[in-house]
Amino acid sequence: MSHLNNQHIRQVSFYALLIFLIIFLFMQLASFLPALLGATTFYILMRSRMLYLVYQRKWKPNSAAVLLLILSFLIILLPIGGCIMVLSSKVNYAIAHVNQIVQSFQTFIRTQEAYFKIEFITEANLQKINSSVASFIPNVLGATVNSITTTILLYLILYFMLVNSREMETWLQKNIPLKDENVTLIGTELNKLVISNAIGIPLTALVQGLVAVFGYWALGVNDLWFWFVFTCICAMIPMFGSGLAYFPISILLFVQGENTKGLLLIIYGILFIGSSDNVFRFLLQRKLGDVHPLITIFGVLIGINLFGFIGLIFGPILISLLILLIRIYINEFGNPKIPKEIS
Repeated sequence: MSHLNNQHIRQVSFYALLIFLIIFLFMQLASFLPALLGATTFYILMRSRMLYLVYQRKWKPNSAAVLLLILSFLIILLPIGGCIMVLSSKVNYAIAHVNQIVQSFQTFIRTQEAYFKIEFITEANLQKINSSVASFIPNVLGATVNSITTTILLYLILYFMLVNSREMETWLQKNIPLKDENVTLIGTELNKLVISNAIGIPLTALVQGLVAVFGYWALGVNDLWFWFVFTCICAMIPMFGSGLAYFPISILLFVQGENTKGLLLIIYGILFIGSSDNVFRFLLQRKLGDVHPLITIFGVLIGINLFGFIGLIFGPILISLLILLIRIYINEFGNPKIPKEIS
């Protein structure tokens, strides 16, 4: 009995030390979590290409991995990095536009209040809106500026994941303490949700941006490049979406006396820009799978706080992964019996 107690104490002590080291290391490396998430996302997107090059084309793993890293940098990261650098260099310019929009909105509200003799919004609330909106862009972009270290670490992790893909997957399949069917389910669902978020969200936002910029051009809106990028970013924000872009432009047009253009832009935004999201998402879901709107909403809110702009993609992935793990837990340890219906 004494031997068993000592063995139990040693086992518990070992677990406590292990948990402490895991928590300590996680806290120290938490700032590099976006790099790990990014590497995992890229790995899932590149896995089939890597296996094709190595096992069908008979490439060496090192050469195949380097080629995929170069292609991903040129096709994905370089354009995204260029947009981020342009936006970052024009943060003050963007804030000036935001202030102009808020001031125009304030003028519009005051005009309507004078006409209807009703106070719609107080001065204090207008000031809060002004400060909140003006800080939105730098807060969202803050975590993505000066991210060279994160990008280098992302590619370092991704390289070793690609080169050792078979060994890594075999080790995970053997050592994850779950049934084989649940391990397979994790791989299938993780692949589906990563592709749905990493490809579906940016593509849908890009389509809305293209539809929107056509309307902006037809109505003679200035700074088309700025408003195109701004609309794409807003389109990835749930609930309000691209309306955060075309409604302020409409208010600007109303304030400038372009009432017809302002009204046409609102109609165009509701009928075409907003509906393009639903139409394209419906077509995309056939190939990429469906993501519940609530997952996107809460995922974006959490992701922006944790990772900044890239949290628009990683946030929904984390919540989807949590729901997947809950499903796995119920399937693994839950009661498989289905209760009988009450007659």
